[in-house]
Amino acid sequence: MDLGTIEPLTNPPSGRKKLRRVSGGSGRGFGGGNGGNGGNGGDLGGPDQHGPENESYEKPDKSRVVTWFVLLVVLMTFGGMMGAYVVVATNGAAEWQPFHLPRQLWVSTIVLALSSVTIQLAKNAIDREEHKKAKNLLIATTVLGAVFISSQMIAWLELVSRGFYMHGNPFAGFFYILTAAHAVHVLGGVIALGAIQIRAWHPSMDDIELEHRKNLARSVSYYWHFLGLLWLALLGLLAFWK
Repeated sequence: MDLGTIEPLTNPPSGRKKLRRVSGGSGRGFGGGNGGNGGNGGDLGGPDQHGPENESYEKPDKSRVVTWFVLLVVLMTFGGMMGAYVVVATNGAAEWQPFHLPRQLWVSTIVLALSSVTIQLAKNAIDREEHKKAKNLLIATTVLGAVFISSQMIAWLELVSRGFYMHGNPFAGFFYILTAAHAVHVLGGVIALGAIQIRAWHPSMDDIELEHRKNLARSVSYYWHFLGLLWLALLGLLAFWK
């Protein structure tokens, strides 16, 4: 190189090259390859697209899982008892002595049907966040559930007064077992309704709490409607399969 002459530089200074490589937001070099520090925007780039703040996470509804498990257990339990009832009823044993069902059972059926309507309306009100209406409907459903259990007890007392007991007559034994088991499960539903009422007694503006209330109301309504259908199956079996 001679003095007084200027030789053009073929490559820019290394510092500028690095600056241009890391200043890009796409994370690619000049030749289309991936830059060393620009894979995710570099030290000077945008936010990490894979961070937890950008991930959508939905919390699983545990109440729904528990409800479906309980319904499966209840279905298997009553399915076994109803199967045993059919087997004994078709054996033609002399001890099998059917009787007319108490009229009180039809009152119980109407009460349980009304409770299915009120709990569905309560669930819909909770979904719409109509707090006062939902609370009143939950109270109505709880009262109807208690009336149903009381009506069952009246039916049992009527049979006792007519001289029908569990021993000596398999039909009477199955009647007491099936209706009492169903009443116990209705009592469990009443307790679940009470738990929802305690939780939803006061209004809330918390989105997480409101979503939890909606999940609970949906699960309990599934359980309650299932008990209503189960009662119709039991009543049909006892009334028409003798």
